[in-house]
Amino acid sequence: MPSLPFTPLPNATPARARILMIQGTSADVGKSLLVAGLCRAYTRRGLTVRPFKAQNMSNNAAVTIDADAPPGPDGSPARGEIGRAQALQALACGAPCSVHMNPVLLKPQSDLTSQVVLRGRVLGSWAAADYQDLKPGLMPAVLDSLRRLAAEADLVLVEGAGSGAERYLRARDITNMGLAEAADIPVALLGEDARGGMTASVLGAHQLWTASERDRVSGYIVNRFRGDPRIFDPAREDMTGATGWPCLGLVRWFDGAARLAQEDSLALEQRRSRTGSGLLIAVPRLSRIANFDDLDPLAAEPGVNLCWVNPGEPIPRAADVVLLPGSKATRTDLEMLRREGWDIDILAHVRQGGGVVGLCAGYQMLGRVVRDPQGLEGPPGDTPGLGLLDLETTITRDKRLLDLDQLDRRSGQRVQGYEMHMGRTTGAGLARPWLMLDEGPEGAESADGRVMGAYVHGLFAGDGFRSHWLKRMGGEAGELHHARQTQSTLDTLAVQLEEDLNLDRLWDISRPMGALPPS
Repeated sequence: MPSLPFTPLPNATPARARILMIQGTSADVGKSLLVAGLCRAYTRRGLTVRPFKAQNMSNNAAVTIDADAPPGPDGSPARGEIGRAQALQALACGAPCSVHMNPVLLKPQSDLTSQVVLRGRVLGSWAAADYQDLKPGLMPAVLDSLRRLAAEADLVLVEGAGSGAERYLRARDITNMGLAEAADIPVALLGEDARGGMTASVLGAHQLWTASERDRVSGYIVNRFRGDPRIFDPAREDMTGATGWPCLGLVRWFDGAARLAQEDSLALEQRRSRTGSGLLIAVPRLSRIANFDDLDPLAAEPGVNLCWVNPGEPIPRAADVVLLPGSKATRTDLEMLRREGWDIDILAHVRQGGGVVGLCAGYQMLGRVVRDPQGLEGPPGDTPGLGLLDLETTITRDKRLLDLDQLDRRSGQRVQGYEMHMGRTTGAGLARPWLMLDEGPEGAESADGRVMGAYVHGLFAGDGFRSHWLKRMGGEAGELHHARQTQSTLDTLAVQLEEDLNLDRLWDISRPMGALPPS
């Protein structure tokens, strides 16, 4: 067990907040979105609300300032990273992001290994089986982060992970019932009706939990409901009769969910390529895709046809732009590009005058080679890139985390985004940067200006820069105001939850946090 890099909060610090946990009957039942909506709804009521997820597994992350870490050599504040869902939930609360909102972040590098981020900083990489031995030692940091949020809020809304009833994970659980029992947290169980199986999942959870765990559940919520609620009455009678748990509400299907950032790659299963006229942007769906919310502002543009290219499919010949997104394993996904034949498609696309954009790992793929001598993202070695930019990248142990808000002098627009990567890129191609920011050049582009890449995530979220880039690539920008749309969508969700749930009842179910064990 490595030494954990965190300083506990003094035990005398009072925890004033009430707390409620939303656990799921399975993954992808809408926990993150429901918590975001509840964060906005209770914030609109005048409460100070904070989100919390003890352990998250996602390659979609956000950069945040780590106020508890010492500043850097230049005096700038230290940065950390948390899951994208908790960043959206913080936005819903009108609160700055904090590493304490998601103290343990797992970033999958393969089917068997993940990078472990503790309180915003990389702890190392673990195989799945070895991580099970590590987890109990992370609980003190989890509880300490929870206590810190409780000291500054009226209400802390805790999101569980996956299914809370998986018995084989229970012994070392730090994010579902293991955390609920350690911190004495009441639980509302969330399932979803859209794909069926709600009754079976609720009754299955009741059967798998122990008596003390069942007693901790205050009721269940039915999510993504469509149709006449009266038709569902027999199901509610079955579930409540078998479990004794009351139904806390039916949450109707929320059409605005697609307008909010998603962090789970399962969300890509529900995303469909848009059809119609407009600039056609093709995006290969990489196996270790990361920070794919970079594409959300482009997908929302009425003049853009965003096309996801799945394995087994060729990149459309009609594409105007091929966009290579981020990845948690650059060399692995370079090999995937070649295995799928997408490298041939991309090179042909460039020869025919098409545009190519690489973001973060996608930028690294555009160079001549990606080296990983220490085996930080997989087996040590070198992998040839696409050779579209005269660059080389070496994966290094130190991770660059940076949030930025700077003027790009080339476009004349502000760039608001962040960097989050472990590679260092060098080469003659850097002499032609894509962006000229206040602090210096960033990224690179080809001599003809058709191939470009940079490390900046969130690049297209800024309305001005996105509009400039779309026009440069031959498209048209609409009247989309991305940040305003996100806030409006959160408000709409909050209003719906006020109608679909009894928020006063959920507040009554929540419990003061004074009984939290010392860290």
